[in-house]
Amino acid sequence: MTDDELRIGTAEREAAVKLLGDHMAEGRLALEEYEERTTAALAARTRADLRPLFADLPAPHPAFMTTPAPYMPAPYTSAPPPVGYAPAPPPSTESDRLRVVAGVLQIVLPFGIGRFYTGHNNIGLAQLLTSFIGIGVIWSIIDGIIILAGGGTDANGRRLQA
Repeated sequence: MTDDELRIGTAEREAAVKLLGDHMAEGRLALEEYEERTTAALAARTRADLRPLFADLPAPHPAFMTTPAPYMPAPYTSAPPPVGYAPAPPPSTESDRLRVVAGVLQIVLPFGIGRFYTGHNNIGLAQLLTSFIGIGVIWSIIDGIIILAGGGTDANGRRLQA
């Protein structure tokens, strides 16, 4: 089926009549010719029926006459991928790191070790440096409990595995 064989609806007919009215207002169509073309536009069933009504008129035309042909992808070729090409792995919503391991490391070794494990190196470093004054130890233990209770994320924002 070609593009011109497609059936049109009321919206396309009304758009064509409006555009014909614009052409009449510009003085390109006499009243009698406008009436003939609008009658033909209202009786049109396919895009091919509307196309001759605008053949001798400049733009604006109905949208289907001005839009480019739809994109057609190139045919599939079986060319081998380039050397060294590896397809990207599918995106994962779950981390490869374990929540239990991160939480236990935070509690047992309260120096930010669990944060280093999950890839949050800046937080781990802050906990390590503040552990010498005691605040980092408390912070690490509370952080470990939170990780065990509610989960957490790795450095890429993916949820830790249960």
